[in-house]
Amino acid sequence: MTRKIRGRVDPIEREIEAALKPGAFISDHACYSFVSDLDAVAAKIGKLVASDPSRAVTLYEAFLAACYLKIEELDDSSGSFGQFVDELCCGWVKARQAEGAAPDETAARLLEWMDKDEYGFCYDLEKDLVKVFDRANLAAFVKQIRARCDDAAKAAPRSEGSVKDHLPTRRRRQHKVAATDLDLSQPIELIVLSIKERAARCRLPETDRVISLRASRLWDIVPGEIAVVKPRKQWNYAGHPYLSGEIESARLDVAALGLTPLTLKDEGEWDHKDEYWGEEGEPVDGWAKPIIARGPRRVYEMEQVVPGRDPDDFDSDPICESNDLKDAGDGVAAYQILMELCQADLRCLDAHAHLGNFLFDHRPEDAIRHYEVGVRIGELSLPPHFDGLLPWCLIDNRPFMRCLHGYGVCLWRLERFEEAERIFDRMLWLNPSDNQGVRFLIDEVRARTAWEDRREEPDVA
Repeated sequence: MTRKIRGRVDPIEREIEAALKPGAFISDHACYSFVSDLDAVAAKIGKLVASDPSRAVTLYEAFLAACYLKIEELDDSSGSFGQFVDELCCGWVKARQAEGAAPDETAARLLEWMDKDEYGFCYDLEKDLVKVFDRANLAAFVKQIRARCDDAAKAAPRSEGSVKDHLPTRRRRQHKVAATDLDLSQPIELIVLSIKERAARCRLPETDRVISLRASRLWDIVPGEIAVVKPRKQWNYAGHPYLSGEIESARLDVAALGLTPLTLKDEGEWDHKDEYWGEEGEPVDGWAKPIIARGPRRVYEMEQVVPGRDPDDFDSDPICESNDLKDAGDGVAAYQILMELCQADLRCLDAHAHLGNFLFDHRPEDAIRHYEVGVRIGELSLPPHFDGLLPWCLIDNRPFMRCLHGYGVCLWRLERFEEAERIFDRMLWLNPSDNQGVRFLIDEVRARTAWEDRREEPDVA
């Protein structure tokens, strides 16, 4: 954050640091006075806009970055700190305009902030921006918003919710938890949508009302579970509701999530006679005999939900983007994309599968929870005693099959052999072609062979 002027630290940066009081918690009662001190420093930066706009831009950016760090150390129930940050953003725009910065770049950076604004600083920011934009910057901002809307509209008929996912995050209108929705005198149940570094986005059961949870054990919960929270305090910050408390427990109850089951499309009949069961004259594997004896069955393809994906543009797939980032060594960004997909729609089964993959090597007891969420959500679409096929060759079946595979292998690693055997057997009935190689694992599971003593190396990618 520190920037140099003529070989030394800008003295106003020192004032920013002193005014923000790093390490000190600011209560709601003290927040008004605290913000007044910040206003005094911001006023000094504002005076530089006319005489030294480049320096003002640098100072505004440093101030904004520091404010994002300070939010963990204050209670802004009054909203005064959030309003102050809005004013800093507007000051930054004025300085950029005075500096003669490219309007398109200014608009792009503002939209990027709005996309990544975890704490709601930019909520309704556009209402204040229009008051400070000059004609060129306003035109550039509107142009980029329209471009996003046009791109999203093209994808809208093919991907539910894609319009929202191309708009800045804080421009979305969401129903939010109100103070009267929660009873802080008793434990509160919350549906976990996503987990970020400092907060979990949650939803109240049987409603569409969202709230951000701050607790010390956020990484003990996973998207799709229901967390039971012992509440401490509820407040609003920059128009967004927050709850702090202690996570007492978590459970998986997909029926309580209020999700619309993924659709199943009938793709015709499967005949075992068309399947390859080995070379002629060779004995048929034991696992295949009951499947062949059962005879023809119906084939289905399960709906796949990937918010924001354009089916006609492979490069637009967020799952592929996450995998590329992971392979490039940026695991944090890859993980965040998957969390955002869960937040947008818990029915994104591939997000649950890949979240499980992140943890599989070192924490199978945690990975299995992600896989199981995907399995149970997918099962909402299957009628009791489902006897059809979900073959791997139909691409949209793959997320559910990935979740099943990861779930089964984790069960094996945790020595839950009977459950693992049932999952692997089920996978062979769902996809007799066995593109995932379950037939090479099931005999070892039946023999109760420990994971460490296995012959094959299962691939959960």
